[in-house]
Amino acid sequence: MQEAVETIEIHLKKIYSGKVRDLFELPDRNILMVATDRISAFDYILPTPIPEKGIVLTQMSLFWFSYLKNILDNHIVEGDFNRFPEDIRQYPFLKGRSVIVKKAERIPVECVVRGYLAGSGWEEYKTTGKVCGISLPSNLKEGARMPEPIFTPATKEQQGKHDRNISFAETTAIVGKSTATLIKEKAILLYKKASEYSLKRGIIIADTKFEFGIYNNKLMVIDELFTPDSSRFWEVKNYQEGSSQESLDKQYIRNYLLSTGWDKNSVPPPLPKEVVLKTIEKYKHIYTLLTGQLL
Repeated sequence: MQEAVETIEIHLKKIYSGKVRDLFELPDRNILMVATDRISAFDYILPTPIPEKGIVLTQMSLFWFSYLKNILDNHIVEGDFNRFPEDIRQYPFLKGRSVIVKKAERIPVECVVRGYLAGSGWEEYKTTGKVCGISLPSNLKEGARMPEPIFTPATKEQQGKHDRNISFAETTAIVGKSTATLIKEKAILLYKKASEYSLKRGIIIADTKFEFGIYNNKLMVIDELFTPDSSRFWEVKNYQEGSSQESLDKQYIRNYLLSTGWDKNSVPPPLPKEVVLKTIEKYKHIYTLLTGQLL
């Protein structure tokens, strides 16, 4: 997959390579965004890719961008590969995993919304009674639903460095009060509407993260949206407050890495074949549960 993506550079200028996505500049100044099969965990790119993962992320994001467009505009220009320019369609491996997007100015804050106590939020709550500095009712259990979703932003660090949770005041210092207030409002609205839909499909969205950008002086949601890379998904039928939940997302990979004794500060270990296969199975399953479609 990576070798295939690199062949595009013969014709297009690569302007960014992230943990998962590669961006190429198009002649009309739009961007070709390609979701590779790379997977990251604990802010490291793992040495083992997950075949077809980029397709799941792209198609899931397109579903949500369309469903939530009335709450906030997004950066999608074209998501149908058959409508891409002819010189891009000569690369069939891009089908399903690439979109053409507007060149927005990325807001340098990772916008996290949490609706349930899980992961690092649960660990902090056990010690302080708070999540990212936000006080919560006492005696909540692991996996508990919070009274209201909370906005818990983080910094966006360079690859190899760990993102850092920050307060709303710090967010305001980075992006300004009006932008900070707007991204908090929109993030929570997006989470609430997606959660309402997902519950009808038997899925709990425990938490998620957003990327926002500015295009023509307007806020828009960019990158990906409610994917198993960016969200924590639990099936309602298996949900049980008071314990860790079986998830249909990247938490499966995190749990495996933790079981190896990896220190999270060095090169990650490779993934066994069975972990790779189970990961893509989970990703495709959550896609089908939420969209009603097969990949």
